[in-house]
Amino acid sequence: MRIGIEAQRLYRPNKHGMEIVVLEIIKQLQHIDLENEYFIYVKKDTDVCLKSTANFTIREIGGKSFAWWEQISLPKAAKKDNCQLLHCTSNTAPIYTKIPILLTLHDIIYLEKSYLSIIKGKGSFYQRYGNLYRKFIVPRIINKCYRIITVSFSEKKIIENYFKLNNLTLDVIYNAVDKRFEHTENTKELLKQLNINKPFILFHGNTDPKKNTANVFKAISLFKQKYSIEIDFVITDLKIKTIKKIAKETDTIDILGQINAIGYISTEKLPLLYSSCELFLYPSLRESFGLPVLEAMSCKAPVITSKVSSMPEIAGNAALLIDPENPEELADGIAKILTDINLKNELIEKGLKNVSRFSWENASKETLKLYKESFAKI
Repeated sequence: MRIGIEAQRLYRPNKHGMEIVVLEIIKQLQHIDLENEYFIYVKKDTDVCLKSTANFTIREIGGKSFAWWEQISLPKAAKKDNCQLLHCTSNTAPIYTKIPILLTLHDIIYLEKSYLSIIKGKGSFYQRYGNLYRKFIVPRIINKCYRIITVSFSEKKIIENYFKLNNLTLDVIYNAVDKRFEHTENTKELLKQLNINKPFILFHGNTDPKKNTANVFKAISLFKQKYSIEIDFVITDLKIKTIKKIAKETDTIDILGQINAIGYISTEKLPLLYSSCELFLYPSLRESFGLPVLEAMSCKAPVITSKVSSMPEIAGNAALLIDPENPEELADGIAKILTDINLKNELIEKGLKNVSRFSWENASKETLKLYKESFAKI
């Protein structure tokens, strides 16, 4: 079987959820499948994180834009390589191709009216363009796919209800956590590099409205007003300029003295950061999975996340669940964990047990099984 895997952004240096997922799946497939022939399609970039092996060929293909690469360059390259199945891993796929498609549809957030009302006019240009592209492509390719994978039962139900999928098979394959994510005490050098010299709470900042940064800022302000607890808030990804802008918009300028903006943190350094934080915040408004929840738990960080969307499914009973649209509830949750050592230790213990439910090895085996089942029907 000749299998093509779309991994357009795999080589970009600042990886996020979807790139991490496809990288881990491919790495595992390289170990467990020495029989089938694979062609991994990527766009040239600076982080060459995956190399060709005997039956895995990395193809760097060009394209003027994301859309051009996917709609023109990808199907052309897959056809040239005589692929018998094309696995598109990042929500979208070529509209015009005769090659059978297996699609990983992580979510359909960009199609939901409730979410669209939240993000109207917000987010970066790249995020708005991406949402518009997915909104156009996904309804046009959904019924052309031989099989669809999504990442949680919560998302599966949403997709099935939205598209009224009666005959199309929709499979759930959970994401997992790389083995590098484990607790370590050797964090002094990184903390020194990042100028972190106080106990801190960790939050992954993002301009995407679903990440709920505005309500997190409001919660920090309320926390500061209500509780006399000395602690900093370390925020990744966001620049100081963006943080000041959000603080001004949310009337939370008072919190700037407690915020330490450290920029993008690589996957290699993230375990050190999780291991040294007092608490990890992930109160998103909407997620299809929520991989950082498991990353933090693997490193013995207690977690606060949302009681909506997929997060209760993924966090299980191992996190403090709050209403993400209630900043006061988040502020009180932060104080509760910081002042109750028994609760903190309980969440850490349950978190480690919860993470064991998820495995990249299992995810890759289930993916390979779907390849074989799909190929048998072609």
